[in-house]
Amino acid sequence: MLFLVGALLVLGVVLGAVAHVPAPVSAVAGLAIALWLALFATRERFAAHRRAGRLDHGRGGVR
Repeated sequence: MLFLVGALLVLGVVLGAVAHVPAPVSAVAGLAIALWLALFATRERFAAHRRAGRLDHGRGGVR
């Protein structure tokens, strides 16, 4: 319950800050966050494939 209250508080602070900056600044910040998330997802996908390959090799290739 405290986590939910904290998350809503942080969301309110972030949305309040975005409401007071110019639209182009918000757009650039949103684009930067989207790019960071895309890079993170790509790294995690490739890391998962490497981990899965390593686990298969350790068990003789049998899943």
